[in-house]
Amino acid sequence: MKHYTVLKNESIEGLNIQSDGIYVDATLGYAGDASEILKRIKRGKLFAFDRDQEAICYSKDVLSQISPRFEIIHSRFSKMKECLKEKGISKVDGILFDLGVSSPQLDENRGFSFMKDEILDMRMDRNDPVTARDIVNRYSEEELKQIFYQYGEESKSSFIAKEIVKTRKEKEIVTTQELVHVIQNAVGAHYFYQKHPERNIFQAIRIQVNEELKDLEMALEDAIDLLNPKGRIVVVTFHSLEDRIVKQTFKKYSEVDEPWKGLPNIPLEHQPKLKLISKKPILPSEQELKENSRSKSAKLRIAERI
Repeated sequence: MKHYTVLKNESIEGLNIQSDGIYVDATLGYAGDASEILKRIKRGKLFAFDRDQEAICYSKDVLSQISPRFEIIHSRFSKMKECLKEKGISKVDGILFDLGVSSPQLDENRGFSFMKDEILDMRMDRNDPVTARDIVNRYSEEELKQIFYQYGEESKSSFIAKEIVKTRKEKEIVTTQELVHVIQNAVGAHYFYQKHPERNIFQAIRIQVNEELKDLEMALEDAIDLLNPKGRIVVVTFHSLEDRIVKQTFKKYSEVDEPWKGLPNIPLEHQPKLKLISKKPILPSEQELKENSRSKSAKLRIAERI
């Protein structure tokens, strides 16, 4: 299974792993990060979360060859806190989020990729009820426009939503390439080949199908509560919407609450919970960019619990 873990060395270093610590890989995927964390744990434990059963089966075999000191939980990471509580874990020493879609998911006939002809699906957990096909064929024109604009930041969202509704009246839109053709018809060849709006539209639909941004907001809040003092939270993002949420959350918890700023005696509950380890995002090296074009949009942010 070929998968390139973006900013792996920087992420692992950022976690500042202690051999007896408890760590969480919130996005197990194909065990790229989890393998490196597990190698460094001698008396602690790794808990790993993923929604994708195929990734879990693959990663279980990989991690078992390294150490038995891990447990994989089949769940979305927004349920991290309650799942760990069920395991008797209330505090951890580090949490890693490596967001986005993995290379195998793009290659597995799951309907994530606009470059191949597949059934529209895009579910990270195949047990989830709503697919990309459902969204494209059932959502109203206004709902589609909102999703494309909000999650895809696509300026031609209204044209594309209108064309989808028009097309599906004649025939249901079933495959990825059918949707790509509809997008091209909506915006015209010049804009299509210059701006490639299909990237934005597929991203937007994927985010909606998997509720990715809502999950991220919830999970970051819980992660900060879960961290022991000096525990680290490390997040790799792949587009501006994810990065904005991480940046704003880290900012919120690394500053004194607004009414108390500048005062000499600040109550504990209004003091910062986080210290930023990286003031600005860490970006892939030139070498990594050469090796993997997918890393181009990646940004890494690190914060430590005070």
